[in-house]
Amino acid sequence: MKTEKIYSAGIDIGTSTTKMVVSSLLLKNVAGLTHVPRIEIIEKTILHQSPIIRTPFINKEVIDMEKIEQFIFQQYELAGIAPADIATGAIIITGESATKQNASEVIHAIANTAGHFLVATAGPDLEGIIAAKGAGTLQQSKNTAKVIANIDIGGGTANIAVMQFGEVIGTCTLHIGGRLIEFHHGVVQSISSPIRKLMDTWPDPLSVGDAAEDKRVIRCMEEMVDTLAMTLSGQLTDERHPLLLGHLPSWDKPIDAIMFSGGVAACLYENDCSERQYDDIGEKLAKMLLQHEQLQSFLWLKPQETSRATVTGAGTQTTEISGATIQVNADVLPLKNVPVITCHMASPLEEVEHVVKTAVERADTLFSIQENRSPFALYFSHLPYLSFQDVHRLCEVILQQLAAKSSKEMPIIIVMQSDYAKVIGQTIQALHRTVPIICIDQIKVETGDYIDIGEVLPSGVVPVVVKTLAFHSK
Repeated sequence: MKTEKIYSAGIDIGTSTTKMVVSSLLLKNVAGLTHVPRIEIIEKTILHQSPIIRTPFINKEVIDMEKIEQFIFQQYELAGIAPADIATGAIIITGESATKQNASEVIHAIANTAGHFLVATAGPDLEGIIAAKGAGTLQQSKNTAKVIANIDIGGGTANIAVMQFGEVIGTCTLHIGGRLIEFHHGVVQSISSPIRKLMDTWPDPLSVGDAAEDKRVIRCMEEMVDTLAMTLSGQLTDERHPLLLGHLPSWDKPIDAIMFSGGVAACLYENDCSERQYDDIGEKLAKMLLQHEQLQSFLWLKPQETSRATVTGAGTQTTEISGATIQVNADVLPLKNVPVITCHMASPLEEVEHVVKTAVERADTLFSIQENRSPFALYFSHLPYLSFQDVHRLCEVILQQLAAKSSKEMPIIIVMQSDYAKVIGQTIQALHRTVPIICIDQIKVETGDYIDIGEVLPSGVVPVVVKTLAFHSK
């Protein structure tokens, strides 16, 4: 029952800003000496929070990796921690930065030199989920049972994640952010592409060189805030709306409460924009959000984190041992950094095809990079009692959705909450003998987690490392 301390770091390379947090995590085996070990974090302490700096770029398409590395190692020195002491953590590249030419190179290079990290390129949906966890929205939805939308507004986007009962029920991303219009010496210096598209139908659109106090700047912000209110109220239905990034809102329940995170949120809750050293629309956008009548119709909740909602999450590792009733193809193990998508089976089993298909489509949306499918794990929770026919039908549906694209590099990965892994894995193998399958159970995960699955142990079980994002309160 002894405790162990490890050091963790979180790094967020965003559209506008880069920031870093160094923490210590106290681990303990909470299962007892006679049980299967289960290591949990029992205490989290922030050792160092970096200043928030502008994300450095060489040009519009290339991140300045050298300056980011200098910043990171400077923060380690200030924290009094050596990179070699970092046991876990997360490098998250978000917003427009994730689209830059060298985005993948940057995060992999840093991961190789700055400690042992989970490396994740967060697309807008995933970024919204991570920010919602950091802001405390997910926990609030567990505590209150309310449908809560977290709106993370940064420099270029507003990433919306809607939660209920501690689960993600929908996402949406809008081109709303503090740096979409920038000023210099009292005049408009830059206008982002989405805002230019927004003004396509205007008879006299705003231009670079116009006054910062021009009424058309206010009109742009009004349209941003109106669009956000429409989105949260279920009124946004135009797939071609110039401020919509990607898909339409994917939740189907009315929102009860809203919570904001990101750089603009510091102005909302704390009336303090001191960390936003930018000549842009961020502060005015915050004031407009506060004054918007339709937004005020929602219950407003205060987040645990605002501008640091994403970075304050340092990746944590919880090592678990799978159940003994599993089915795995040993030659595809070990697997690292596999993202998880939850597949709830609380609905009648007749709807299994729709449930699995929806989960797979959502996984592809969240985790595919430039239309290339990445491996992911389907996590089945709340399974009812399954008859032999039910098991057979479920396995047919899984194969129907996943078999065609499976390979040694893309095995079918199933995680079960209950003890069905062996029977489901063996049935899948019987129906399709060549498909690589990893089917494990007695592991609890959720959307947004990543897992490492180790090689099969002599006892027939596999070690599983569940990597979540550990978010801290101020």
